[in-house]
Formats: sequence, C-alpha cells, structure tokens
Amino acid sequence: MKWLGILGLVALSECLVMIPLTKMKTMRETLREKSLLTNFLERNTGNRSQNRAYYPKMTFHPLRNYLDLAYVGNISIGTPPQQFKVLFDTGSGDLWVPSIYCYSRPCRTHKLYNPHTSTTFRLWGQPVDLIYGSGRIIGFLSYDTVRIGKLIDMGQPFVLSKAQYGMEHAPFDGILGLGYPSLATQGTTPIFDTLKRRSLIPQAVFAFYLSSRKENGSVLMLGGVDHRYHKGKLQWIPVSQTHYWQITMNRVTVNGVAFGCSRGCQAIVDTGTSFLVGPSRVVTALRRLIGARLVDNEYTVSCSYVPRLPTIIFSINGNNYPVPPQAYIRKSLRGICLSSLAGGTEYLSRSETWILGDVFLRLYFSVYDRRNNRVGLAPAV
Repeated sequence: MKWLGILGLVALSECLVMIPLTKMKTMRETLREKSLLTNFLERNTGNRSQNRAYYPKMTFHPLRNYLDLAYVGNISIGTPPQQFKVLFDTGSGDLWVPSIYCYSRPCRTHKLYNPHTSTTFRLWGQPVDLIYGSGRIIGFLSYDTVRIGKLIDMGQPFVLSKAQYGMEHAPFDGILGLGYPSLATQGTTPIFDTLKRRSLIPQAVFAFYLSSRKENGSVLMLGGVDHRYHKGKLQWIPVSQTHYWQITMNRVTVNGVAFGCSRGCQAIVDTGTSFLVGPSRVVTALRRLIGARLVDNEYTVSCSYVPRLPTIIFSINGNNYPVPPQAYIRKSLRGICLSSLAGGTEYLSRSETWILGDVFLRLYFSVYDRRNNRVGLAPAV
C-alpha cells in the first residue's frame, strides 16, 4: 500500500480537490507543449543550446503546471511510441498507465495503452494493486520501451491498469514513481534505477524546478543539476529512511511558537502531493490560527486578509525554510482564497510526520541524490 502520490493524503481527511475537465489540454495546447521541447529553457534562464553545452548528457524534461495542483510531463511507451501525460512522483515507485483492458470510468477520460500495436511489448502478467492517497489502481505487469525525452529505456517493467478508482478528472494519464525501489512492486526495478544501472544518465541524481502560477517553465532534470535554477548554495540533508525521500526536521514554528515537531519529527519530500500535509491536530490548530472556515468541504480565508497571515517556518538540518501565506493560500478559479494545508499523516506513521508537497517545492529547488542518499534544497529563482 502506498499512501502518497497525487494530492497525497488530502482524501483521507477532507474532500479531495480535483481539477475540472475544462482544464484538460486541447489539441492547440498539446501542439504548443510540443514546441516547449525546444524552447522551454529560453524563458528567464538562458537558451537551451547553452544548457546542452554545459550539460551535454543531462536530460531536461519540461513539466506543465496545472493550477498549482499537479506538474505533468510527457513520456511514450511502446514501438511505435504511444504518448502519455504522467505525474513524476517522488512519493511512489511504480510506473503505470491506463490500458485498453480498463473499463472503469476514469479510464474513459484518459489515453489508453494498446499492447497489440507495440512490437516491443512483453507480457509479465503478475497482478498488481496500487493504493494512493486519492485512488486505487488494479492491473498487471508488463515490459516495453519507455522514452523520456531522448532517454530510451528498453524492457522497462510497468503496470497496465484493468480498473481504476478515483483520478477521473486528473490532468494526467498515469504516474511515474521516483521513490526508492522499496516503494515499487516487489520484483520490479523503478525506471530511475534502470536508467542509472544502464548508464543512460551520467549521475544518480535528479532535480525538480516547479514554477508558480505559470503553466510553462517547470522542469525535471535527470542525471545532473543546473544550478541556475536556484539561489545560493544547495543545503544537503541526509535521507533518514531509504523508502520515501524522508528527512529529519527540527521543528515547525509560527510567530516563534512551535506548532508540532517540538522535539523533532520526520518529513517526506513529495512532488506528487499538492499541499503541505501534517498531523490533523496540528493542521486544525493552524487553520484556527489563520481563521480558515470550512465552506463546501474546503477551508477558505478572506483574500484581503492573506497579506496579514503568518509565515510557517520549517527548520531542517539547522536551516530555516519559510513558507509565507501567499504560498499556502491559493486562489481558486472562482476567486475564492483556499488553504493548502491538509491533515492526515497520522495514518501514515506512528511518529509525527509532515509531507512537504508542491506548496513547499515551488519555493525551494529540490535535488534527489541516490548515490549519497541525501536531498538538496535551495531557494528557487
């Protein structure tokens, strides 16, 4: 069972905020995104040809920001390639996509993989049951060629869904896990480990730059780090448990007062979770402090009051990482200001645990170093 993933634990404690179908990509948007493959690095950070000169073997993979709730990139599976939109998720370990054998309602709204049209498809057949914070995938294992940009991974194990529960309106077809191998289905090798083992990437490292409120500009780096995406020096934090990208946190404070984690706690760095997630009792106290009110299963605050709300400070390995109210309060399409704080981590671990999701990772460029089992953080540009 994997509790993390798309929107993390939000569904365990409150109504899940899903993305409306009207925000799914049109054909024009799809074509525009294809052009991103050649020009996305030209925005604010220089020309892509310069990146190729400095980082000739590192792969830059563009991601699309959907309403600050999910970051999605394109991959392809099979020969000839079948393209899918996937969530690159540090909180899980498996790659899965919907298949033509799936007749669940969520599969009807997404691209389906057809094994009969791929000359490189091989059936494994082992049944798989994946549980995420906001859905469940039942399927079976297979092998095929997976392409991430110019990276070609032949014979990669992946899951084909036969039934899906939840994620019907998600802006992605499947999920590509970037967690440790212990998070993946037993007997399989996650795609990052395969890329590393086959020397398809120069270093056992990847990094995320997640843009804020912009559809384009976010990027996943595989095999290296482009330091022009962050300010100052990367601060390295040891992984405390090689399962999730889990680290030790010193404390959480608001206005100088401890809000949980008073004696230290654990934090999971998770690109597949939209919000900041903590113990329900602590999050309830934080909501009370900021004056959040429950309206239609969502916690709202007055938009005019947001600039006066306090900053939440996460202290990690001797460094402070402030999260201001403009980061943990988001404005909906209806113009309502909503809290991006969620409770529920008590279902994940007996010890106090937080999930540092996209709310945190838009502020801090993050690097995941498998060779040295550490996470690097620095303010994003």
